[in-house]
Amino acid sequence: MTTTVAEGDEFVTQFDPYRRELLAHCYRMTGSIHDAEDLVQETYIRAWKGYAKFEGRSSMRTWLYRIATNTCLTALEGRSRRPLPTGLGAPSSDPTGELIERHEISWLEPIADSELSDSGDPASIVVGRESIRLAFIAALQYLSPRQRAALLMREVLQWKASEVAEALATTTTAVNSLVQRARAQLDSVTPAEDGVFEPSSAEIQKLLEKYVDSFERYDIGQLVELFTTDAVWEMPPFVGWYQGGKNIGALIRGNCPASGPGDMRMLPTFANGRPAYGLYMRNESGRHVAFQLHVLDFRADRVVHVASFFDLTLFERFGLPAHL
Repeated sequence: MTTTVAEGDEFVTQFDPYRRELLAHCYRMTGSIHDAEDLVQETYIRAWKGYAKFEGRSSMRTWLYRIATNTCLTALEGRSRRPLPTGLGAPSSDPTGELIERHEISWLEPIADSELSDSGDPASIVVGRESIRLAFIAALQYLSPRQRAALLMREVLQWKASEVAEALATTTTAVNSLVQRARAQLDSVTPAEDGVFEPSSAEIQKLLEKYVDSFERYDIGQLVELFTTDAVWEMPPFVGWYQGGKNIGALIRGNCPASGPGDMRMLPTFANGRPAYGLYMRNESGRHVAFQLHVLDFRADRVVHVASFFDLTLFERFGLPAHL
């Protein structure tokens, strides 16, 4: 049974409201916004072809998530996980050591909050911020694809075990086992959270202002004071990661091309439900050009993690200019 033109028009109307949250789901499964976009499109094609057989025994949303999940599982067969440098298994690096790049690794990618908003406003994303937190997405990469799928459907989508079992063509006992093992693994690698993150809180806003000021004035001493004692700085495609404010400060002093106030400028954005910044570096002609994208995370009133991405194509995705 094929989908008629009228049914196709009806399908498009029903599919579009779920496109953003399906994108988030595929991103959680893969750790890549590029892969997620392709998989949402594949989900669209599979669902469109099968729409004539959709009998409404489940909701449209449940049906689409079932297709999206299995599309992701098929795509992930034989693929390596997408890590951040901390996920490679090596200890923290010497900030005075050589920086080693590994472009052959498929690194975890950030996602712009604006891509998950129907209005393009990062403040109105269609999914829970904690469910796209970079630390959570990185932790999911430690799980097998089926563990990942079971955990996400049970704990993020809040499906019943029987619904997950039907989606994965398995038993509720098997689903409960998958989730139990996934949760144990996740708990062993996920950073502790201290309370609910409120991006508009006065403490966070003050911290962000100091963070930007530290870079734009090249005040590394002030920057060091903004980190927790166990803060982590990592910057794919470089394989090293650095722990503690002093080590992070030494890394920046020894490797950052900037040498004084005014060499760097920052523009704000949002990534993975957290504040992020495009960092621009002044070049020889005096123009500030795109250099890094920083995605921040916090504990209380301090920075606990910075993922600094050198992929300059991210600036366009995040609506940031290539130069200032």
